[in-house]
Amino acid sequence: MKTALWLYLFLFLAFFDLHAQYPILTPFALSLGAGPAFIGWMMGMYSLTHLPGNLLAGVLVDRNGSRRYIVFSLIAAGLVLLVQAHVQLPWHLLLLRAISGFVLAFLSPACMTLLASLSSDPGTQGKYMSGHGIIHTLASVVSPAAGAFIVREAGYSGTFSTLGWLLIATGAMAFLSVPRRAPKPAPLPAVQAAHNGGQSAAHVPAWTQTPVSKRYYLLPFFVSCAQGVLFFELPLSKGAEGMVSTGILFSLLSLGALLTLSLMFLNRRSPGARIAAALLGMSLCFFALASFPVIPAGVVLFLMGAAKGVLFPAMASLFIKLGNGGHMGRTFSLQSIAMSIGSFAGPVAAGQLRGFVSPYFIAFILLMAALLMFPPFGSGKRSVYRPDWNNPAA
Repeated sequence: MKTALWLYLFLFLAFFDLHAQYPILTPFALSLGAGPAFIGWMMGMYSLTHLPGNLLAGVLVDRNGSRRYIVFSLIAAGLVLLVQAHVQLPWHLLLLRAISGFVLAFLSPACMTLLASLSSDPGTQGKYMSGHGIIHTLASVVSPAAGAFIVREAGYSGTFSTLGWLLIATGAMAFLSVPRRAPKPAPLPAVQAAHNGGQSAAHVPAWTQTPVSKRYYLLPFFVSCAQGVLFFELPLSKGAEGMVSTGILFSLLSLGALLTLSLMFLNRRSPGARIAAALLGMSLCFFALASFPVIPAGVVLFLMGAAKGVLFPAMASLFIKLGNGGHMGRTFSLQSIAMSIGSFAGPVAAGQLRGFVSPYFIAFILLMAALLMFPPFGSGKRSVYRPDWNNPAA
């Protein structure tokens, strides 16, 4: 538990730093003379360079543990931000965002693998992942508005320098506090091991649990693609004058997620049911943004955040189950790769098609496609979910 608490602290500081940039990157790029299409490529390039980092992280985290990659990601990203504070041309910003995307690609697989390895019990793992989501959301509640206010007081250069030093300090704290190897999780109780066919979850072969496991990587692709559209379109539609209101809207998005993440009893429900309900809710919110501008954007984003708070812990539970057997690093790496491709494709497509169709409608179509392609419930031996998922009575 001590390791989890330290990791939550570092994640809070890192997520605060990263989310504070969301409302200010687009106005900063506009101030350098970039256009909407270039901004879409800039945001997409950050995700595209995640790919080689994710491919390396999947193998290296399983082989060497998470600590060194957490420290490397935080410190290297902080150095990039210090350089970003002195950018003068849009192409310089594009290059630095590409470098930042590569170095931060190691952070998520390393942190998720370390958290998941702290226990072999699915219920406890689900609680750790919900805790990860709560910390992520707490940071993202205050950071977008805080970033916008800091820019108003200190300017872009001062803001990027402050955020860079914060990441470097967080990396130094992680170096001193994160153990070199995660504590060995306790074996499952005998009754639960018997329920899993006489084997503990740590010894169930990862890719033999379900023949269709790889198809589920389409899910994070569609979700991140829709998120990329939101992070591209919302700041651009508000412009530099609405930077503070954009930060507040992103904070409302996170407040909605915090509400549902705090409902721990949801972890007892099947991940498939939670994912299906969350996808439907998010898609309807995007449809409202595209078709009903009279509805206050703050209300829609709060509801969208509530759906996200249901979706992401459920996805984490899904990929923990798919990655049992010592391959969690590779599993979370593949998940991050799918999300990186989606985060690249979303802003780029929105930037190119913005003159023809609302980007929010593109996100609506993507999420509805995910809902149709993703089977929330299975049957027989091919199901990746147990009917009594995380049920203590089992």
